Amino acid sequence: MSALLFAAGCAQPPTESESLRLSEQYFAENNAAAAEGPQAQQEFFRRTQHPDFQDQTCDLGTITVELDPALSTLRPDPGFAPDGAKPRGEIWVVGVEVTTRSAGSTTGHQIGSQHLVLLDGRMHGFAPCPTG
Repeated sequence: MSALLFAAGCAQPPTESESLRLSEQYFAENNAAAAEGPQAQQEFFRRTQHPDFQDQTCDLGTITVELDPALSTLRPDPGFAPDGAKPRGEIWVVGVEVTTRSAGSTTGHQIGSQHLVLLDGRMHGFAPCPTG
């Protein structure tokens, strides 16, 4: 009986605090990669792209993207389905301040939201694809 309880305990979904910790880590790693430059950030986006959306990445060229999250706004968003395809995992959304840079100069600044998905103990995102 105790083995069954132990096994069931291991199957518990992640706690909100675990999602918060992994979100903080995601944003810290994103910003560290942005500080290193475009190639490091492109590798970060490739590595953290949600596996269901691996074919939906963009080459950002010389652009880096710094994300400053308002982590107090982190909340579940189970209805998120980009292009009608719901990603596997536990979906979260958080308000962010986005700053883009190219060759060290700020090229854009806006406030928006960022979706993250907790899947297999890792936080995944969706690489930005600028338009225009």
